[in-house]
Amino acid sequence: MPKVRPYCLTIAGFDPSGGAGVLADCKTFEQNKVQGLAVITANTLQTEDSFKRVDWITDEIILEQLNILIDRYKIQYIKIGLISSSELLEKIIHVLNEKCNKPTIVWDPILSASAGGEFDLNRFLNFVKSLASSNLIITPNIPEYESLGLSKSSNTIYIKGGHAEKIGHDVLHFEGKKFPFAPHVQTDISKHGTGCIFSSALLANLALEYPMIKACLRAKRYVEKRIISNTSLLAYHK
Repeated sequence: MPKVRPYCLTIAGFDPSGGAGVLADCKTFEQNKVQGLAVITANTLQTEDSFKRVDWITDEIILEQLNILIDRYKIQYIKIGLISSSELLEKIIHVLNEKCNKPTIVWDPILSASAGGEFDLNRFLNFVKSLASSNLIITPNIPEYESLGLSKSSNTIYIKGGHAEKIGHDVLHFEGKKFPFAPHVQTDISKHGTGCIFSSALLANLALEYPMIKACLRAKRYVEKRIISNTSLLAYHK
């Protein structure tokens, strides 16, 4: 009999191209040998190289999706992606902490679409003010990190280096220490949705019980392989 896979839940938007959002997350879950579940928070009108708009799903329907999954499956590992507001994010985290047993939550704070277009850049400012005692693992890129004003001392933060002076050099702030991650791949190829792919790969590796440093390293290497999987903006997951 095959080994039973742990459940990983993504709470994120739907990208019709499959390069980002719940489709990319579930592709990543499958390749990392965890069982993927999804709650859709928004329908986006986009491809890998163009963005028209986002249609937010109501908070009530999002929470209904979440509750029916939690009531049916043993879920401890959750990734949160595209979210409309601080208020909704707080509601989701409250449900997870109430109904899941010591949940591991990765928050990818999406402030703009990689295909172009921005969401409300200030929509998480109230939430960030209350993060001091949070159990979140946060995976911003450098512009997101700077915009949100996150505290390195009170959170586990993995800062993605796609916008770094040395491209691809990431930094993890964990348990009061700083851990650098250098790229194995040097390439001019870019991909749509690498932030989504990284955060879901990190969650999957944590669900497989890899320690934090090893999980981050495995997630980074997974993303690098997706970047060089072909020359288009859409990654091959294999």
